[in-house]
Amino acid sequence: MNAERLLALYEKVAEAPDVVPRLRRFVLDLAVRGKLVPQEPGDEPASELLKRIAAEKARLVKAGEIRKPKALPTVDDQPFALPPNWQWVRIREVTSDRGQRVPDGDFTYIDVTAINKEAGVVAEPNVLTKDEAPSRARKVAARGDVLYSCVRPYLLNVAVLDQEFDPAPIASTAFAVLNGHDLVLPWYLWIALRSPFMIECVEENQRGQAYPAINDKDFALLPFPLPPLAEQRRIVAKVDELMALLDRLEAARTAREVTRDRLTVASLARLTEPEVGAADFPANARFALATLPAHTTRPDQIKPLRQTILNLAVRGKLVKQDPTDEPASELLERIAPQIEGQKGGRGRRAKPLPALDLADAPFELPDGWVWARFPELGKFGRGKSKHRPRNDPALYTDGTHLMIQTGDVARSGGRITTYTNKYNDVGLAQSMLWPKGTLCVTIAANIADSGILSFDACFPDSVVGFVPASVFENARYFEYFVRTAKANLLEFAPSTAQKNINLEILTSVLIPIPPLAEQHRIVTKVDALMALCDRLETALTTADTTRAHLLEALLHEALEPAASQREAAE
Repeated sequence: MNAERLLALYEKVAEAPDVVPRLRRFVLDLAVRGKLVPQEPGDEPASELLKRIAAEKARLVKAGEIRKPKALPTVDDQPFALPPNWQWVRIREVTSDRGQRVPDGDFTYIDVTAINKEAGVVAEPNVLTKDEAPSRARKVAARGDVLYSCVRPYLLNVAVLDQEFDPAPIASTAFAVLNGHDLVLPWYLWIALRSPFMIECVEENQRGQAYPAINDKDFALLPFPLPPLAEQRRIVAKVDELMALLDRLEAARTAREVTRDRLTVASLARLTEPEVGAADFPANARFALATLPAHTTRPDQIKPLRQTILNLAVRGKLVKQDPTDEPASELLERIAPQIEGQKGGRGRRAKPLPALDLADAPFELPDGWVWARFPELGKFGRGKSKHRPRNDPALYTDGTHLMIQTGDVARSGGRITTYTNKYNDVGLAQSMLWPKGTLCVTIAANIADSGILSFDACFPDSVVGFVPASVFENARYFEYFVRTAKANLLEFAPSTAQKNINLEILTSVLIPIPPLAEQHRIVTKVDALMALCDRLETALTTADTTRAHLLEALLHEALEPAASQREAAE
């Protein structure tokens, strides 16, 4: 596989999720299967190389530099087919460990955190004295060795010691130290140890629960694909070439995504900036809508689009104003008699609200709109659950009255369709039943999440309920407003371990109220645009899945070309 072929493959799947990390693993997989570079008939075969390694080990044993290696079984159950001049061996058949010693002076200590796993080198070792030596500082290492972390969270922490260290290095016992005797190249070992095949082998042999690890005995038996020495050099060079290419492709993709995100954010933000006048808005809206399809390529980019739609809706910029609509001020006057003297969620009479200070208004409203607060627009108050403990079975046995919690609101997506439990009559008596259509807003745990009840239900005082006055068709406009105001509501939450917004703060929130007829038009328009966002999000998710499947198929085809050709012929 050459760089040009990889580039052609990349162009087909460039927007697939995690495409570059997948291709990096793919390159390593090809390398250890003998499919990355062509074989050369003149290369010394791995069988001869294995004899040379055995001879070198015997010399080092005689010189007292390494311990006599234990005899290892042959690899009879071969994981996959190798080229003819390769050979399956046990990893300790072709590498040696330099042994262990307790530091007796200053030393360079290398633990798993000192590894730059992307570059494959030791980046930040510590120089310690023998008195500072941790109990794990035992394994002797030297330039040319490869350090491999045997602990699951750090399996990609593989490093080639490509420099001399002063003082001499000692590695943590979390590592396996591999010396290939200049006959198994350090960087080929690095490639093999980071390959998906080897990671899977290690994970299958790890032991332990909290920090699974492979011990030295099991590590020694790992199957290892050994190529000729000359082919090792070609593999290392090709991997370097392809990884550099992938670095450039990844940088280009990142730059492209950053540019798209900035353009999208700028386009959407321009629509809601205070200084944008009515005359400028149509042109800005047309530009944003025309450019969004090109910029929106990921499902996560739909969220700011939804938020912008809601921001436009509550600012009077989503639909046209009609001067013949009854002004919202007259609407409030009509519903005031319904609101006056009503009781809140706990059955207490609501306190009179202070006069509005329009200096606190976050933006200017269109003609015919007014600012109002929840208690001026309907029944508003906290839920109720007086009995302690709240999980007392006496409240729920044979229950029939639905009860929701903050989690039901948080995952509702605007419409509450799940419930947590069912109160019986005893449970209902210590709580309160809110009607279907109530807007619920959380004031604890998940702060300012909102949803509208699709059934009658009770809820605790961690949820606030709002039942709009009868003149309002439903609570949809108000639920949309809460979504836009959520970020601002969070700013009012006290800095406590579990942030809460109390009822007083939520009561003081200013709500932009359009004429009733315009409110209906806004809800209809938002519903249509949210449905469009749903379809766009689904399409992008489907496209991601399709690209991922295509990438998987292409990689499979590259790994099993003969099988793919047979299938195509059939």
